[in-house]
Amino acid sequence: MTTNRLEAFSDGVLAIIITIMVLELKAPVDTDLNSLLAKTPVFISYIFSFIYVGIYWNNHHHLFQITEKVNGKILWANLHLLIWLSLIPFTTAWIGENYTNLLPVMAYGVVLLFCAIAYFILQAIIIKFHDDQFALRQVIGSDRKGKISMALYLLGIASAFIFPWVALIFYGIVAIMWLVPDRRIETKV
Repeated sequence: MTTNRLEAFSDGVLAIIITIMVLELKAPVDTDLNSLLAKTPVFISYIFSFIYVGIYWNNHHHLFQITEKVNGKILWANLHLLIWLSLIPFTTAWIGENYTNLLPVMAYGVVLLFCAIAYFILQAIIIKFHDDQFALRQVIGSDRKGKISMALYLLGIASAFIFPWVALIFYGIVAIMWLVPDRRIETKV
């Protein structure tokens, strides 16, 4: 099978995820500046999550530009990624209103961690399905960046028990690491 339907479906789900997140942004009831400023944490959580979804969309696009074919395992692994990504709007809304509390900050990190694990699994299944000369196999190598990301998420989740704001810093570091897609894939396409 080719990747066309998988990519189209994934793009649609990601567009819906972003739409759900923006619909969670509620305008302040009052019309003064203080009411608007009170919404700052909610807006920041939206921007942060939008960037995360954008990172996944961008890297997913690059991943499937290099992928030559798909099978049922790849389709299910992709759905596994999408289910975790679809939880981002829920944790975004929760952390936006409660960014200093343990459970929302931890839940946000757990969802981000499971998104990363799902992407790692998807990538591994794609590599396994292709031959030894498959370009992605050479490009990814040991996937140090992916493993470091998961370790940073775990550190963030653990630090949320003591200082939730430190967890947010760990989550932000991972986002910064992934803002630029892997250039090694771009050179192989």
